[in-house]
Amino acid sequence: MTERLAKTMMPGSRIWTIPNVLTYGRIVAVPLVAGLLMWDTDRMRWIALAIYIVAAITDFFDGYLARLWRQQSALGRMLDPIADKVLVSVVLLVLAADGILSGGHIWAAIIIISREVLVSGLREFLGELRVSVPVTRIAKWKTTAQLFAIGFLIAGPAGDKFVLHTSEIGLVLLWIAAAFTLYTGYDYFRVGVRHVVDEE
Repeated sequence: MTERLAKTMMPGSRIWTIPNVLTYGRIVAVPLVAGLLMWDTDRMRWIALAIYIVAAITDFFDGYLARLWRQQSALGRMLDPIADKVLVSVVLLVLAADGILSGGHIWAAIIIISREVLVSGLREFLGELRVSVPVTRIAKWKTTAQLFAIGFLIAGPAGDKFVLHTSEIGLVLLWIAAAFTLYTGYDYFRVGVRHVVDEE
């Protein structure tokens, strides 16, 4: 039934498939989460966290449903990583602006954001060479740690009132994600450099 529904919702179009709509929703969530965090009240933080959790869940379901219903598209493959990177980068910048990330902890955010920019450039270069870099298990651990870290940090001071050290847990997870980020970033860089040398 769900597969039939997926087909009837978007006759003749691969733009408005359910997986793509989930990706669009993740992009729309970015300014919503950022705006709510800048409001800087406990209530707005909880709403921002709820939206962020829904957005993070769609990160799994858009790809899963696209494969299940054979609705993979070039648009989806392009937008999915963009949506992920924009969500993570913007939220980290807002968290730094409101002081949740401060001092040396800002370096964890810098590492993560820099890696996203580097990988985006390498993916574009390797795509032109028709070279694909498979997602490793460590890359999946990185994504998981990153998503949980940002969730704890979004809760921040509001979460600390219910669960002690919520912010500190978020910071520890963020550094774990940064460590995984450095490792996986090095993998991408190594593959990219090898193909640059081969091209020369």
